[in-house]
Amino acid sequence: MRNVLLAAVASAAMMLPVVGQAAEKLVLYTSQPTKDAQTTVDAFMAANPDVEVEWVRDGTTKLMAKLRAEIAAGDPRPDVLLIADMVTLEGLKQDGQLQAYKSSEASAYEDGLYDGEGYYYSTKLITSGIVYNTAVKAPTSWKDLADPAVKNQIAMPSPLYSGAALIHLSTLTENKDLGWDYYQALAANDARAKGGNGGTFKAVASGEKPYGVVVDFLAIRGKAKGSPVDFVFPEEGVTYVTEPVAIMKNAKNVDAAHKFVDFLLSEDGQELVLDMGYIPARNGTDLPAGFPARSDIKLMDFNPAIALEQAEANKEKFADMFGAE
Repeated sequence: MRNVLLAAVASAAMMLPVVGQAAEKLVLYTSQPTKDAQTTVDAFMAANPDVEVEWVRDGTTKLMAKLRAEIAAGDPRPDVLLIADMVTLEGLKQDGQLQAYKSSEASAYEDGLYDGEGYYYSTKLITSGIVYNTAVKAPTSWKDLADPAVKNQIAMPSPLYSGAALIHLSTLTENKDLGWDYYQALAANDARAKGGNGGTFKAVASGEKPYGVVVDFLAIRGKAKGSPVDFVFPEEGVTYVTEPVAIMKNAKNVDAAHKFVDFLLSEDGQELVLDMGYIPARNGTDLPAGFPARSDIKLMDFNPAIALEQAEANKEKFADMFGAE
């Protein structure tokens, strides 16, 4: 009888988590800045003490190269992805590498900010608008950059270099009021199109190029630090990347992955986005200092599937217009 009791106790002990040891382990691949990623992981683990997160951080391009190599070897490691844009995740969806999850938090988001089948969800809005040096006249519209009066005064990131710029290109060229004619007008205006958002912002802040196209937080934070710039959300609307989250098809810890998605989309998760200085994707949330009301920010129509399908052709056509810098 004593041996039976000892066996029962040992069996029960094996079923209990060891004190200080997480019951579940979640592997995250993310392109968030390191500080933001650490903040995100810490907050999630505080809200879910039964889950331990192991995370890998790198740029989206390098992370995708790593993941593709793992998939080719038959051993993809991450359970969840939190990376720059919906186009990348749309590609993984079409390749059958993601699994759908219908989060109960989705009802608080606009339809265009998540995949209708539940394969990925936006977590923030990083919009692209017009930055201008305050020594010149303020623009109000994308079309203002096509005005011959501002010839040779425009800088913008290249879609051959920047993922956000490639999404910007897809969005504007699919817009019936802008299209490729708009980019042709920018080329005729000798708009400088090279590098990323950082170089564009510096050119405008220095006055080298009084007008530019950049992501919102660069200009708004720069203005707050004293740079002679201001930022415009154009009347036609803004383009955007959304740092979406998705669950891998072969995720080893699906329950923990569901918890992670729900947390990022929840009010608490979106409060983190606000604290980091970005626009939360969830409806009804506040915005960081220096931003207009959420209702005053118009998002332009964007289709990730079209952007994915046309990416290479768009880059080739852009390079023909502006050069391959």
